[in-house]
Order: sequence, then structure tokens, then C-alpha cells
Amino acid sequence: MDSTLACLAAWMPRQRWYAAKGRPPSLRLVAWWDLAPGSDDPEDDLSPADGGVRVRTFLVADEGALPAVLYQIPIVERATETVDADPDHIVGSPTPGATFIDGPHDPAYAQALLRLIAEGGTARGPQTLALGRPSASGGHPGARSARVMSGEQSNTSLVYEGDGMPIICKVYRQLHAGLNPDIELQEALAASGSAHVALPVGSIEGTWPDLTTAHGSVRGSLAFAQEFLPDVEDAWRVALRAAARGDDFRDSANALGAATAGVHLALARCFPTRAATAADRAATAATWERRFSIAMAEVPEIAEQREAAGAVYRRALEVPWPALQRIHGDYHLGQVLHSPERGWIVVDFEGEPLRPMTERTQPDLALRDVAGMLRSFDYVAGSLRRDDPSRSTEAVRGWAREARQAFVDGYAAASRGDLDPRHPLLAALELDKAVYEAIYESRNRPTWVTIPLGAVARLVGRPAAVA
Repeated sequence: MDSTLACLAAWMPRQRWYAAKGRPPSLRLVAWWDLAPGSDDPEDDLSPADGGVRVRTFLVADEGALPAVLYQIPIVERATETVDADPDHIVGSPTPGATFIDGPHDPAYAQALLRLIAEGGTARGPQTLALGRPSASGGHPGARSARVMSGEQSNTSLVYEGDGMPIICKVYRQLHAGLNPDIELQEALAASGSAHVALPVGSIEGTWPDLTTAHGSVRGSLAFAQEFLPDVEDAWRVALRAAARGDDFRDSANALGAATAGVHLALARCFPTRAATAADRAATAATWERRFSIAMAEVPEIAEQREAAGAVYRRALEVPWPALQRIHGDYHLGQVLHSPERGWIVVDFEGEPLRPMTERTQPDLALRDVAGMLRSFDYVAGSLRRDDPSRSTEAVRGWAREARQAFVDGYAAASRGDLDPRHPLLAALELDKAVYEAIYESRNRPTWVTIPLGAVARLVGRPAAVA
């Protein structure tokens, strides 16, 4: 097993979903289980030494991180002489004559995964279990080909096409105890009849040893499959193209606001809500202050806005707050798809990937999602200016201002509430999001930091305005 861990440790840092960039992993094998190869070829039932296939999923803890990060790593093991895979998808050869292939890029794993989800069943290994949970729309998956989606940061998704409804299956690379909100919220929304989510197909739930104790086990989500919508674009590309052309986006933004409100109303019906307490206000205020302090240390230019930002936060604490409820949690244009037939479809309900799962599943302010989308429209304008500095600043800002206003109007009308576009709480949440973006950009894309810094200046200058 040491050779397997060494092989994985050499390969993992090159993967987009590996969290600790810049240092080698310190791995410990936590658990594993095998799946029956998803193939009709009887040769695949042989061992790799006999020219067959082994489909094994490893759970490995990277103990070089604090706290340790648990990764799910599906592997297809084949006899080396039979391997005909893209070199980018080969993990390595831990033993002579055997080659590891990244599971999602091998049809044996892809078909076994879909079969477990759509038909149900159990896969077992030492101290672990993987249980397939088909939804009402499950059933025999039929003959399908699979391909891996490109560009994902923290998960790996496979698209299945062929017989019946196209399916997309997300394999969670970093595992956490508890039901993933991506599964929980979308299944609840679909059951409620919401038109703004895709139809669930099923999921896989796992049980594995608890990393935090010397004994016991935890349960969590391993994978989630749902309807794949062909001929769709994410809202970021739709909005960016419209802004680049100078097209009027107000009707589309208004409809997106209405769809967002529809999702929030459905979530409030599906899950408990509660009044915001003094403790909630205090905790939120502390988060705002802490984040601004971090930003001043990492982005010194923001320090001149300290006093004005504090005034924005204080005003937000002086007004009534709406009830807390389940929300999307990481809402922006990239989390929404546009279907020519069905309009706006919301995806990726996991919440902020860096937040603990226990925090992501707590009731929160629905206006946090609204603020996230407002910031996303601002990023459309900022990215256009970055790509083409000769563009009129007023033209792109005017486009964003109209889109933001239309989004808020659509949200307010559909939520049957009186959301003031200058609501102090919305302004504070958007300001906090912009401060977070300034920290992120300074760490990852320093040349982009001017976008959130400009937003901070505008928000503290007109603290209760949408634009």
C-alpha cells in the first residue's frame, strides 16, 4: 500500500481539485471499496494480472493540512500492456505490470458509478460502505457513453449520453460528514415542483472512519447525479456576451431575479426558517469586521475606506432583518444556466467550498444570495474593461447598473416583498462580498483586484445604493 500512496502523492498536486497547492501531500489511507466493472465484457471480471480490470475507490487523508482533508480518489487498475489512455489521465504504476487510471476518465468506472446510483446497491470495503440511492426518476441507466466535464475546480463531473435522459454526475473529491446541501436542496426543490432546478437521478452515500476520533464512523455524500440539460449556457457567458454587444439585458436580469426569488420561496417552504437573533447579528457583524481587518493587511489600499465601511455595517444592524432560511450560499452568474426551453436553472447548491459543511447547512440571509448576484453583474463590467480598456467606462457601468436594478426589481416582485434597492442590509452584504473578493484577488489574481476595490469605493460612497 505504500507504493500506492506514493503514486497518489506524486499525482494529486497536479489536479485542480487538490486544495494544498505548493506542497506535497502527506497521505494516509483511510478506506477503500471496489465496484463491479461497469462493462458487458466478461474479460473485465478478471483480475488486472489476468488482463482484466479492478475498479477501486480510495479515501485518503492529507494530514499535511490542518485540519486534515479527506479525498475521494476513484482508480481503475489495468494491466499495463492493455492501457490505451490519455497520458494526462494516468496516475502511475505502483507495481510492475499494473497501471492506475483516474477513474472518471475510464469507462469501467464511469459505467459502474452510474449503475450504483441509478439502480441502487451497496459496495463495501474495510470499515466503509458506499450505498446507491436512486431517486424516483432512477432505474436502469441503459447504454450510455460518458465524458468528463472540463474546468471544474473542486469536483469531477461526468456527462452520460445515449439511451434516455442525458445525465450529469458530480463526484465529490473533498469529502465531509453530513448530507451535501447540493443533494439535499436540489432534491427538495425538485420534489416541491420547482421549475428552476434539474431533475435528480440519485446519489451515493458513504460511511467511513471518523478522522477526528480514534474510533467510530461518519456518513457523508460521495456523488450526485441529475438531469443534464443540453444546449444551455451559464449565465456568466450569456451576460458577458450581452454586455460586450451593448444588448439590453434588463428583461433577462428581471427574469433571473424572479427565478432567484422563486427558489428562495420554495426553500422557505421546504425547510425550517427562524427569526434572526441578537446573537446572529453579533456574529455577522464580527465576521464583517474580521474580514475587513484581513483585507487591510493584505490589500492596504482598502484601509482608507475603513471608517465609511464601518458606517455601512452599523446601518445594517439598525434595521429589521428578515427571517433566516436555507439559501444557495455561493450564488453568482456562473451558478445559473440558461435553457432556451426552461429559462433560468440554478445549479451547484454546495455553498462556499471552503466553509465547513455544518456552516453551509445553517439558515442564513436570503439577501446574501442577492448580494452575490449583484457583485457578479459588476464583475461582467469589470472583466470587459480589463479585456478592452478602450471601452467606455460609463457604457459598461451603465449596462451593469441597469442589469442590477432589473434583477432586484424581479426579485422583489416575485418574492411578494418590498425589497428596497437601497436596503442597508443588502448594501452591507454586498460590501462584505466585495471585501472578500479583494482578499481573494490579491492572493490569486492581483491584476483583478481593482474590480472589487472600485466596488468598495462606490458602496461606501453611496452605501445604500444598488449601483
